[in-house]
Amino acid sequence: MALLVNLRHLEEDSRQETGELTAEELGIDGLDELIQFPLPLQYDLEVSLQEDALLALGSLEITLKCECSRCLKPFDFTIRAEGWACHLPLSGEDAVTVDNDCVDLTPHIREHMLLELPQRPVCGDDCKGWKKPAEKLSPQPSAEATEEIPSPWAA
Repeated sequence: MALLVNLRHLEEDSRQETGELTAEELGIDGLDELIQFPLPLQYDLEVSLQEDALLALGSLEITLKCECSRCLKPFDFTIRAEGWACHLPLSGEDAVTVDNDCVDLTPHIREHMLLELPQRPVCGDDCKGWKKPAEKLSPQPSAEATEEIPSPWAA
């Protein structure tokens, strides 16, 4: 279900909108194989009608299940947007679509979440990455490898 705000309800006073949106509703599920969305996004917004615009202020939060791009270990990553603000003009060139006196805030929340997703999730600053076995890190050169191979350009 989308986050729809009815403009008629905002004519007298602002409204508090609290709830959650799933990754499917936001359209962000399955974007990256290293990032999963097991929990819905939580929102707590105060929506008000300005002179010729809609203003949404509040917080957004979602916890992701990530796989480290260096060591492939799973870890949780939380995106918090305290003080999130969205100003949507109702008229003019950049006006949002109003359908049955309702404005959908879902695409604007989706855009913010996409910008906040980690490009390469890393479990921590001290992650050294995947560790290979010691014998594979520094193989001993064989007797054949120590012989010098003539360059085809030497001739």
